[in-house]
Amino acid sequence: MKRIIIFNIFLLISVVAFSQQDPLFSQYTFNKLLVNPGYAGSRDGLNITLVNRAQWVSIEGAPNTLTLSAHAAGKNNRVGLGFYLNRDVLGPTVNNSFMGTYSYKILMDNSFFAFGLQGGVNYFDYDYSQMNLRDDDYLFDPSNIKKVTPDVNFGVYYQTPKFFAGLSSKHLLENDYGFVFKNDKTSFTRLTRHFYFMTGAVWELAENIRFRPSTLIKFASGAPLQIDINGSFLFKNSFLIGASFRTEKALAVMAELALTEAIRLGYSYDVYFNELQLHNYGSHEIRLAFDINIFEPRMITPRYF
Repeated sequence: MKRIIIFNIFLLISVVAFSQQDPLFSQYTFNKLLVNPGYAGSRDGLNITLVNRAQWVSIEGAPNTLTLSAHAAGKNNRVGLGFYLNRDVLGPTVNNSFMGTYSYKILMDNSFFAFGLQGGVNYFDYDYSQMNLRDDDYLFDPSNIKKVTPDVNFGVYYQTPKFFAGLSSKHLLENDYGFVFKNDKTSFTRLTRHFYFMTGAVWELAENIRFRPSTLIKFASGAPLQIDINGSFLFKNSFLIGASFRTEKALAVMAELALTEAIRLGYSYDVYFNELQLHNYGSHEIRLAFDINIFEPRMITPRYF
């Protein structure tokens, strides 16, 4: 019985990991620090963002991700520092990550080019209390499936007031991550190196109306190329509405509202057009972001990216 349960759980995990070994976010354009460390310090002042994503609602044990990130530039606006905390839950498996970020900018006229590096740890755990095991499952030892591994990410990022582009790679060390149970033994699977390319722009269509197209391309060995194509409209720099199409046969609609000059609230809803469509009510993602002026002489100006 135990082997059947373990097999079914990790069959699901392997299917999910095939396309998203990293946590998936629909509102990545508002929180690029999780994709590219070169983005650290790209906004005026201190940016703090909290995101909660509930994926495949109504499927028991579906992914749920909570992320807290923060970053800021130094007084000279060349060095950026930041971090993010991530808790990703899938069934009985729990992965906690902490990544510190350093970036350095080459400042140019009205633009910059940045190099970024992230380093930290992943802690993989297993909540065996969620398992319905028989009393005679003496072979199951949850202490064997806890894992702490270091991790390193690198990225380059370029931005002007109306354009951005970035290239990054995550999990450079390709350490063991997660586990599989086979032949009465626990063995760990490898965290695959991921590559990301993203770019976007903003165009003024009319007074107080701007169009923001963007795209994100993700690649990992052994997985199909995944492309997100996004388009959104920004009204009076205070309200945004848009949509994103993902090549995994998913469509996301999103909105953002500026509650104050420094606080923004975002929401997105994903619907899937694949085999999962009949078994879930989509995915919900809520984001709360703060822009805090920590240097009085530096005025916070509207940032489209």
